[in-house]
Amino acid sequence: MTKTVPENKARQGHWGWHALRILIAGLLLAFIAWGAVEVYGELIKSQTTGQSVPQAPAAGPAQGG
Repeated sequence: MTKTVPENKARQGHWGWHALRILIAGLLLAFIAWGAVEVYGELIKSQTTGQSVPQAPAAGPAQGG
């Protein structure tokens, strides 16, 4: 014979403050990681653009003969 379980007792749990805190903590960690990657990207970009690259000499006006 199968056991009948009422609907309100069959649930695994309810959403409460604990789940909300975990979700907010995960979101904050994602923002911290995103910020770290942004800072790292800016550091890499400034290091590569800060190096002097030799440029070709500018050509003067063409003198025709």
